[in-house]
Amino acid sequence: MSGESFIVNVKVIPRSTLSEVAGKTEDGVLRVKVHAVPEKGKANMEVCRVLSEYFGVPRTNVEIVSGHTSAQKRVRIVRRSA
Repeated sequence: MSGESFIVNVKVIPRSTLSEVAGKTEDGVLRVKVHAVPEKGKANMEVCRVLSEYFGVPRTNVEIVSGHTSAQKRVRIVRRSA
């Protein structure tokens, strides 16, 4: 991935009715609700899809860099250079 990138701290809420970005916590962590269950990477894939739509980037430009098995994640978002 090349271009401008930034890291987003995310708190994932699995098994939600909707998959959406649901605001921020008091300490600035982005809350992401996902309908998927946290099994076999399903919730992680859904988090990446939701964040790609939210930030307006292709799904391939969203990467979980830490917290793969935790509700607290660090996610890299890359915006391609023009």
